[in-house]
Amino acid sequence: MINKNYDLLGEQLAESGLEMSIDLFTGIAAGASIIGGIFGSSQADSANRQAEKNYKMQRKAAQKVADKTNEYNKKAHAVDIQNYQNNREYDHETNLAKWRYQTEIQDLQYKAVIEQYGKSVENTESRLTYNSIAAMQAYESEQSALNDILTEDTFSRQGVLVDQLQNEGRVALGQAGNSRTKALQSSIAALGRNSAIMDASLSSSVEQSQRNLRQIGLQRYAADVNAKAQMMIRPTKTPTAPIPTQAPERIFIEPMEVFPEAIQAPIRQSTSAPLVSGFISGAGQIAGGIQSTYQSPIPQIGQQSRAVAAGWPGNQNY
Repeated sequence: MINKNYDLLGEQLAESGLEMSIDLFTGIAAGASIIGGIFGSSQADSANRQAEKNYKMQRKAAQKVADKTNEYNKKAHAVDIQNYQNNREYDHETNLAKWRYQTEIQDLQYKAVIEQYGKSVENTESRLTYNSIAAMQAYESEQSALNDILTEDTFSRQGVLVDQLQNEGRVALGQAGNSRTKALQSSIAALGRNSAIMDASLSSSVEQSQRNLRQIGLQRYAADVNAKAQMMIRPTKTPTAPIPTQAPERIFIEPMEVFPEAIQAPIRQSTSAPLVSGFISGAGQIAGGIQSTYQSPIPQIGQQSRAVAAGWPGNQNY
């Protein structure tokens, strides 16, 4: 009678020692593969979380740098504008101060020149006055000399006339007839000669006096010309420089906004791939263990006889 609960495979495995081997090593290997897949999935998930964390931190840092840069650019732009305005006002005030100073210097210089010109005019007028007085004195001296000559001539003529009358009286008293007549004629002739000599001398003296007077006039004219030539030319005030004006304001351009640096997103590792790979590997190992078990050699004759004795059907028909 056949034992339907007879387990030939278990018997064979038990006898050959393979049943424990398949269960132990295949299970360990398959479990290791599955555990490895789970561990790999966990590592991939951890790596993904760390990469995402790093990515967010990098983006945050890039945004912070961009914000700080934009803030600095705005402050620097505002400072540039303020510095420009300050320098513009300073330059304008400096130019105005220089203009006022130069104008004051110009006025002082013109005032000094006017004073010099006034002094020169005063000196020239004094010189002309001196020339006039000197000429008048020269005229008076020359006129006085001419008057002396005229007075002397008058007295000389009176003396000659008196001498002539005295001679005529003496002639009339001391002589008579033709001798007296000749003596009178000779006396009259002498008077005529003397008068002619005196007239010529007087005329020469008057002409010389007139020449002297003309010379005095020429000398005064030359002295006046020299005095006027030495007088300063009336100064002319130079035009005042135009008041400085401010240059047109510079046009400023707002600084361009800085955007955060582009951060490449992390490449995510697959968390299911290690699991699938581990399960596939474990299943393969189990399948391989089962296949190798079923492909074990057929039991030897002695073993087969014991199997038959134990109730193995062998070639019996059921």
